[in-house]
Amino acid sequence: MAGAEHTVIEELGIRDLGVIADATLPLGPGFTAVTGETGAGKTMVVTALGLVLGARSDAGAVRAGQPEARVDGRWLVDEDGSVAERARDAGGSLDGPELLLSRSVSSEGRSRAYVGGRSAPVSVLGDLAEQLVVVHGQSDQIRLRSASAQRDALDRFAGAELAAVLADYRAAFERWRADMDALRDLSDDRERRAREAEDLRIALAEIADAEPLRGEDVELTERAERLGNLEELRLAAAQAREWISAEQSDEAIDAVGAIESARRGLDRVAGHDVTLAPVVEALSTISFLVADAAAELSTYLAGLDADGARELELVEERRAVLGALVRKYGTDLDAVIDFSEQGGTRLLDLDDDESRIEALTASVSDGERVVDELAARMSALRTDAATRLAASVTAELSALAMPDASLVVEVAVREEYTQSGRDAVSILLAPHAGAEPRPLGRGASGGELSRVMLAIEVVIAGTDPVPTFVFDEVDAGVGGAAAIEIGRRLARLAETSQVIVVTHLAQVAAFAGNHLRVAKDSAGSVTASSVERLDGEARIAEMARLLSGLPDSESGLAHARELIALRHDA
Repeated sequence: MAGAEHTVIEELGIRDLGVIADATLPLGPGFTAVTGETGAGKTMVVTALGLVLGARSDAGAVRAGQPEARVDGRWLVDEDGSVAERARDAGGSLDGPELLLSRSVSSEGRSRAYVGGRSAPVSVLGDLAEQLVVVHGQSDQIRLRSASAQRDALDRFAGAELAAVLADYRAAFERWRADMDALRDLSDDRERRAREAEDLRIALAEIADAEPLRGEDVELTERAERLGNLEELRLAAAQAREWISAEQSDEAIDAVGAIESARRGLDRVAGHDVTLAPVVEALSTISFLVADAAAELSTYLAGLDADGARELELVEERRAVLGALVRKYGTDLDAVIDFSEQGGTRLLDLDDDESRIEALTASVSDGERVVDELAARMSALRTDAATRLAASVTAELSALAMPDASLVVEVAVREEYTQSGRDAVSILLAPHAGAEPRPLGRGASGGELSRVMLAIEVVIAGTDPVPTFVFDEVDAGVGGAAAIEIGRRLARLAETSQVIVVTHLAQVAAFAGNHLRVAKDSAGSVTASSVERLDGEARIAEMARLLSGLPDSESGLAHARELIALRHDA
C-alpha cells in the first residue's frame, strides 16, 4: 500500500448477518473500539467488512430464517484518487467524496456485489480492498504468511528510496526479459526463417517475371470469350447490318430506307393534320438512331480480329500463367499482387536476422548489467532496512508483554532474478531468549502473533501508513500493563490511519476516540437500537463491565475512570 491515498470508512450497515438483524455502526476517522457481551455479534463487524471487501461468502452466515444478508459500507475517498477511478471503471458513481460498496449473500449461497450503486463482479471489491483496508482477524491472524508479503512489508518500511530503485529495476527487468525472449525466439527459429526467406524469394521472383496487373484476369476472361466465339459474332453482326442497311444491293429494302420512306410519305401530308407531326418527328429520330447503329456495326465488323485463333491462343497462355500464380499464392489475382507487395517487406525482415541477433545479444548483455546493478542496490537497501525493522519491532514487542522476544528479518540473495529483485525476505520470531528464530505462525500463540503483527504495523506505519486497519482480538491472551500498551500503540497507529478494533479489554477500549457497544435485545437479536455510541458515564459503565463483569461495580467504575484519564494523559 505504498503511497496509499486518504480514505475513511464512515459507516457500516449490516442486515441479517449472524445474530445481527439490522444495525448501523458509525465509524469515522481515528480509533474506534467495538465492545459487547459474548455472542452479541462483535466479530460480525469483521465478517461484514470482509464481505464488503470481496472475501469469500458463506451462506451459513445468513441469519436463520432470512433470505439473504446484506452489508453496506460508506467510504469517504479522494474524488480524483485511484479508488474513485477504479469504482468509475466498474460503472459505479460517487456522491461527492462518498463511495458506497455493498454485498449481499443469499441463503442459497448466491453472492452479489455493488460498487457506487451499480452491480459489479466481486473481484472489483477485492481490488478496492487492497487500497482501503488491512484486516487482522483470528482466522487469518498474520498477513505476512507468504514470502512475497514479507518482502512487501520490508519494502514498505524501507520507504521512498527503495521504491524508486524498485521502479527502475522493474522497468529494466521487463526490457531485459523482452529482449531475451526475442533473442531466444529469433535464434531458435533461425532455420525456419531462412527457409521462409528462400521460399519467399522464389515466389517473388516468379510473380515479378509474370508482371501481373490488377484486373488483368477479368479483362483476359472477356477477351477469351470474344475470341472463342468470333465467327458467330461476325455472322450476327453482318446480318444485323444487312437488315438495318442493305449497303450491297440497291433493290433490297432495309430498315433505314423503309423508315425514311415512311417519314417522307407522312411528311408530305402532315400539313393536313397536325396530329401527324409527332409521328413524323419520332420517325426522324428513329431514322438517325438506326443509321448510327448501322455505322457502329460496320465499325465493329472492321475491328473483329482477322487472326482470332492466334490471339486466343496467346490469351489462354496468359490466363494459364496467371492461374498458376493464383493457385500458389492467393485466392485471386489481387491477392497474389498483395502477397508480392507485402512479401518484400517480410523478406527484408527475414534477411535482417543476423544484424538483429547481434543487436539483441548486445542489448541483453547491457540489460543484464543494469538489472544486476539495480538488484544489488535493492539488496543493500533491504539489508539495511531489515536491521532497522527488526530492532524497532523487537523494541515494540518488549512493551507488549513480550520482553524476551525478538524479531529477525533475513535477506538472502538468490541466483535467479524476479520482478522484485534477487532477494528472499524471511521474517522470523524468537519468542524468548536463546530460542531459535522460526517463521511467523510457528511456535507462537494467536495472541502473540497478534501483538507481533501490531508491532510490525506500528513500525511500518511511520514510513508507509495504511488507510484503515481492522483488528479482531488483537488483545487475545494479554491483560494488565500489556493490554494498556496495546491500546497505546493502537492509538499511535490511529494518528496516521483509521483503526477499528474489536476488543474485550477495557485497557484497549480506553484509548479509543470512538467507542461502540453491540448488545443483544431481549429476543437475542442485534437490531439498530442495539448499537450504541458511548460517551460519558455510559462509556465508564461499559468499561467497568469489561473490567469486572458488572457495569455498576464501584471498583470497576473507579478503575474505568483511571483508564480514561490515562488515555487523556497519553
